[in-house]
Amino acid sequence: MDREEHALKIVKNYMWWSMGAGLIPVPFVDLAAVTGIQLKMLSDISKCYDMEFSEHKGKSIIAALLGSVVPNQLSKGSLGSLLKMVPVVGPVLSGLSMSIFSGASGYALGKVFIQHYESGGTFLTFDPEKVRNYYKESFERGMEVAEKFEQGQSAQSEQAKI
Repeated sequence: MDREEHALKIVKNYMWWSMGAGLIPVPFVDLAAVTGIQLKMLSDISKCYDMEFSEHKGKSIIAALLGSVVPNQLSKGSLGSLLKMVPVVGPVLSGLSMSIFSGASGYALGKVFIQHYESGGTFLTFDPEKVRNYYKESFERGMEVAEKFEQGQSAQSEQAKI
């Protein structure tokens, strides 16, 4: 298995973990958990490419890239966390949207870093401005994959398409 294949396997694994964290029924705890999972994913991808990793810079990168997602999608993610405050139905409705949003953001983040490392970049030279369009495209693809997975379609067949 080459590095890119190994890195894609890492992305697949953490995408599912991110989706699970999006289901945490406590407002904003879900966001903290997703951020932690995505930082660990970046660390693992960086190790795969023998690159240095900085947690502080990782947090900044995640925030910058999330800010580039279509405002509608970003508001859905934040709204999902806020909906968890509504008794009884809130956690169910919000968990579903946050799960998809979280999976898509993890997918996009991983794809962007794989592309960056494959083109010779390092963690320290990563510039979120230069990858915004690719991040948005990857986020949309991640939304499709996460929605299909959540609808009960075969995780194996979707993983093969990542």
